[in-house]
Amino acid sequence: MAQVAIHGAAGRMGQSIAAVLKGNHEAHLVAAMDSEGCELLGQDMGVLIGAAPSGVCITSDVEEFLSNVEVVIDFSIPSATAKLMPLCAGQHIPMVIGTTGLDASNRAGLERAAERVPIVFAPNYSQGINALYFLAARATELLGPAFDAEIVEIHHRHKVDSPSGTAVRLAEVVSAAKQLDPERVVSHGRSGQVGARPLEEVGVMALRGGDVVGEHTLYLVGEGERIELTHRATDRSIFARGAVRAARWVVGRPAGLYDMADVMGIAR
Repeated sequence: MAQVAIHGAAGRMGQSIAAVLKGNHEAHLVAAMDSEGCELLGQDMGVLIGAAPSGVCITSDVEEFLSNVEVVIDFSIPSATAKLMPLCAGQHIPMVIGTTGLDASNRAGLERAAERVPIVFAPNYSQGINALYFLAARATELLGPAFDAEIVEIHHRHKVDSPSGTAVRLAEVVSAAKQLDPERVVSHGRSGQVGARPLEEVGVMALRGGDVVGEHTLYLVGEGERIELTHRATDRSIFARGAVRAARWVVGRPAGLYDMADVMGIAR
């Protein structure tokens, strides 16, 4: 049974992962950590999710957190993830990272850590969204350059990063299927006299409001027809279940950077 630690344990995803681990016969929660300023420090994770006491309390002590764990699931913030990665790499602890909004420096740190330990990194751990990536690539390849690609994502009003990591990844998938560099062709929003839409452009729009868990749509728009590929998340537990599946999978793997396609066995 995998001995799992949750980094970012007090957050929505941390609590959802703890709930999925409760009663799981293949993975077990052994540690939980959040920031020093967290109001829930010392709280028992079982009590926090409305279950019986688990004996696992939220700490801000990283040494205590990393003792006797087999894998860390991290859903925190970029600065916290950046600090944790080299520590896990130094202790040869595999990681599952779901933190979004990583910048170029964070990505470089991720790649360095993955040279020493196996890391699953994905902007979205839903099995359905990873199937969407696969379908989006195939549809884009089949339809060719005559179909314009536009991505629209919607999330709850509290989401702090925009666009979502999932939308960014979807734009990368579509750009790759078009054999284009996303740095050159992806456009985030439009305003003013921007002129006619460039043929190669991949547009990304972000909406925020209410309690939307997450919705992503790829529009492939041609002359006289269009295809819409949509994934709607209605329950946050889908991400938690995927992260726990990734945690079980990554233990014992060779060092390297993996994603959910690897976990799910999706052909490239």
